[in-house]
Amino acid sequence: MTMDELLADGAPPIAAILRGIRPDEALDVAAALVEAGIRILEVPFNSPDPLASIGAMQQAFGDRAIIGGGTVLSVEAVEQLHGAGGRIMVTPNTNPAVIARGAELGLDLLPGFMTPSEAFAAIAAGARRIKLFPAARLGPAYVKAVKDVLPRHVGVWAVGGTGADTIGEWLAGGCEGIGVGGALYRPGDDAALVGARGRELVAAWKATL
Repeated sequence: MTMDELLADGAPPIAAILRGIRPDEALDVAAALVEAGIRILEVPFNSPDPLASIGAMQQAFGDRAIIGGGTVLSVEAVEQLHGAGGRIMVTPNTNPAVIARGAELGLDLLPGFMTPSEAFAAIAAGARRIKLFPAARLGPAYVKAVKDVLPRHVGVWAVGGTGADTIGEWLAGGCEGIGVGGALYRPGDDAALVGARGRELVAAWKATL
């Protein structure tokens, strides 16, 4: 399953950023999110044993969701992610070597950018989707301005300060989707709470349709 297929199937354009999640809680939290309708799950590499969480989640939910890694900072990490079965690679920055290796391995890519120069560098390295980060400091108007010069096929996602209360603004500003971290999951949150937040987020997205 690819991002294109997932979104074409009607999945919400929402990526859950599970920073700090532990392998022993990963499956319960992932199950709650998938049940809520969120089908893009990212485990940042600065979480405890992220490859174990990614591998377990992929095995359990890989037929219904795209599982991957975030805060991927090196080519070695890209290869580790691929080896664990991850399907999406998210970065906070624009590193052409990291992006190109992800493209070579057939991963869906969501590298981070802030400036138009970084956006074009990511696209040149093989990205078809890019992540504005930190988005809240720049706002939807910035997305509109950047999209005026980007190739039409490139999707922009907003990450950083996003949530149920702002998803409509980001989509109206031209974003293809958003990534949500602390407003959805923080270390120590149980699966029931995360699932409730997920349902609220999906409901907010449906209200924009």
